[in-house]
Amino acid sequence: MGTITRKNSDSRLSRAVTHNGTAYLAGLTADNRKAPMKGQTEEVLKKIDEALKSAGSNKSRLLSAMIYISDMSLKAQMDEAWAAWIDPANTPARACVQAQLGTPDILVEIMVVAAQE
Repeated sequence: MGTITRKNSDSRLSRAVTHNGTAYLAGLTADNRKAPMKGQTEEVLKKIDEALKSAGSNKSRLLSAMIYISDMSLKAQMDEAWAAWIDPANTPARACVQAQLGTPDILVEIMVVAAQE
């Protein structure tokens, strides 16, 4: 069975859920919504680092990543930030899709799953 731990929860969602040695992060977006795609992606990746640390994991333990972007023509900018951040020896399974996000100024949202340490 295992214990389920929910972190930073409200009536809508939990920002992180851990269960049986796996950390599941909710989709994260940038606070600086005036930044371009690369800047928003870099901010989101910093948030992922912090959330993974809080959940007892890190980016080298990523299992999967789901990336939502508002405009596929901006994918190269997102990929540039991703490539600079990701541990090249431990890349996760990853998908990237174009989606209409919560508001027009959100360019990227990233959701990850990672093994705990």
